[in-house]
Amino acid sequence: MHVITGKTKILGVIGAPIAHSLSPIIQNASLHEAGLDYVYTAFPVRRDALASAVCGLRDAGVTGFNVTIPFKTEIMPLLDALSEDAQRIRAVNTVVIASDGTMTGHNTDVTGFMAGFAARGIGLAGKRTVLIGAGGAARAALWGLLRSGVSSVCIGVRNLAKGKALCTDFAADGTLAVYCFDDPHFRDVLCTADIVVQTTPIGMSPQTDAMPPVDPAAISPSAAVYDLIYTPAETAFLRAAAAHGCTTINGETMLVMQGAEAFSLWTGVRPNTDLMQRVLREELARREGA
Repeated sequence: MHVITGKTKILGVIGAPIAHSLSPIIQNASLHEAGLDYVYTAFPVRRDALASAVCGLRDAGVTGFNVTIPFKTEIMPLLDALSEDAQRIRAVNTVVIASDGTMTGHNTDVTGFMAGFAARGIGLAGKRTVLIGAGGAARAALWGLLRSGVSSVCIGVRNLAKGKALCTDFAADGTLAVYCFDDPHFRDVLCTADIVVQTTPIGMSPQTDAMPPVDPAAISPSAAVYDLIYTPAETAFLRAAAAHGCTTINGETMLVMQGAEAFSLWTGVRPNTDLMQRVLREELARREGA
């Protein structure tokens, strides 16, 4: 058992709510396996108390922390510096606190997202891509796709204004278009897409029968379909895409690899990602059976 002393370095995750977070389980298993004297815990933060919480973490000597909903954007002006990915995505999910108290915000979601393709040996250069949704998760996915050299990205949305705003933010980085889901042009683009990425929470547990307003039968069987959800491991959308012949990817690798990148930023050590994935699967199975 790891004994926590006055020398133990502290890591954590802030959010609201945060009790459900898988990060403490994954990160503590990795820290123990690596023999590092760190502990990782969840810090519930009230929505109106972010600034004081961040100052408190810094002043208490915390080494770093993850940031999740609803603070990924709100935290940015409270930090001293931002990585390039955090600046482009306009969201922070990892903060590193230096010994002098300087706080740097990073976004490891894009690294995790790209790892999902790499794990399946799927290249992106020159690919025609469809992105479903224009929320926070879509920003990291879009930046990853564009910097990987996809030929185009079409964004399917319910809220056209939100989709257009996302296109404007990344207009200089690639060829973008946005359509409402019910626009006939969107179905035409979907039929010719090489890659389809589902970034919304539709289909996440417990609403596992829900599907985004996209017909999987309209997707080419040769396409790869990536759903960022990892609970359940196979959403209704992925199941339908697989039945249609598509290669499918869920959000499990993204979750593990964004956590691994954060681990490295804090400790300077690469974690055992096989262990992280095994611990994640065991905990998801435990929660599903509870």
